[in-house]
Amino acid sequence: MNKKIYLASRSPRRAEILAQLGVSFEVLPADIDESVQAFELPDAYVTRLAEEKALACLNYVKNNALPVLPILAADTTVALHDPKSDSWRILGKPEDAKDAVAMLKSMSGQSHYVHTAVAVLTAQGTFSRLSSTQVEFAELADEEINAYVASGEPMDKAGAYGIQGLASTFIKKIDGSYSGVMGLPIFETSQLLKQAGIYLL
Repeated sequence: MNKKIYLASRSPRRAEILAQLGVSFEVLPADIDESVQAFELPDAYVTRLAEEKALACLNYVKNNALPVLPILAADTTVALHDPKSDSWRILGKPEDAKDAVAMLKSMSGQSHYVHTAVAVLTAQGTFSRLSSTQVEFAELADEEINAYVASGEPMDKAGAYGIQGLASTFIKKIDGSYSGVMGLPIFETSQLLKQAGIYLL
């Protein structure tokens, strides 16, 4: 069975997970506006972006007369609850080192959620699933935060950290999907690929 798909993501972590699952894929661009809409909750935000990325990739395929294949897209965000306002703060990729430091300080000694939505687009439509994982950070000293930011690792990651890297030393506990925090939840992805007729086993 042909397992080839288009991956609408430039994330090396998502590519690594798909390769480990034995899926043959080609990376295509899926450039969209990632602005948060008014009153949009974090889980709705990532689901919308994943679906919009899949559609943007489909337009690229059509405009370049490429073969039609299933398209997989994903989006990840970190959400931190503010008890004072009873609202959620969405933490995307840091704009610079100062922004990364501020994000990490806000999560120090706190629990936050990592939401990753996966969307698969086929001729039958676009189907999506959401993975939500609670992550608890230890109390972080300023020296730890500054050294981590200086490593460069936080700069292309939602919430300014990567669970598979040096930031793993900050994490006391996770409740949910490790691969979801990495950026591509394996269970949800496998279920969506199965819907598209792609069986991993």
